[in-house]
Amino acid sequence: MKAIILSAGQGKRLRPLTADIPKCLLPVRGNQSVLEVQLRALSECGVDEAIVYVGFGASLVEDTVARDCPPGIRVRTVFNPFFAVSDNLATCWLASENMQGEFILLNGDTLFEPAVLRRLLASRETPLTLVINEKEEYDDDDMKVSLTDGTRLVAVGKTLDPRIVDGESIGLMLFREEGGRLFREVIDETIREPDAVKRWYLSVINEMAQTTPVSTVAITGLWWGELDSPEDLASVRAALSDDHKEEARTYRAQCARA
Repeated sequence: MKAIILSAGQGKRLRPLTADIPKCLLPVRGNQSVLEVQLRALSECGVDEAIVYVGFGASLVEDTVARDCPPGIRVRTVFNPFFAVSDNLATCWLASENMQGEFILLNGDTLFEPAVLRRLLASRETPLTLVINEKEEYDDDDMKVSLTDGTRLVAVGKTLDPRIVDGESIGLMLFREEGGRLFREVIDETIREPDAVKRWYLSVINEMAQTTPVSTVAITGLWWGELDSPEDLASVRAALSDDHKEEARTYRAQCARA
């Protein structure tokens, strides 16, 4: 199993913290960066290769990978020269050559406890599986999803009608053989469109869901976080502290008994 991590962006909403270093290198657990925490979670779940797509601060990320790569996982970086003028669909297009066999696609600012990835890897074998979280309310930044039959994706996007929202994408997907091929084909067509450089890869998943079964797996009750703002950063750092993790384990155990 391999993982493709999209970490080319700067994280402008986190400036001045990201004025000189990319978001993926911000420390979130002691001295461990976002990227190192991601790599440790991937390694713990049996992922043996990670390909990190870099852009802003690429040399810093490359140095970090060379110095702090966790044991049990091979890591290499690929530079996206269009990072300053494109969104992550263009990075996925660059990554197409590595989208062979089974692979995990992961946003560079998505963090999660290993149980999240284990649940994804243990999910029913379908070509494309999107990890979702459920909560009571969703804001404008949430990448909201609408489902049918409980798990099949109907739509994903930030502007879905609240009446049809069933959860949110956390920025983590699993592609199996056929799914990766279909994804590559649609990306290759979409990248030719005039607005392609400003699109997210989930806009392609939204289109694919109209003709190709895209399944979802819910991780509600497990911990995950993303880093878009200073508030997000503070929340993630608190969640990764030992005290909070113990509280989270106790809470989940109580829920399981209930």
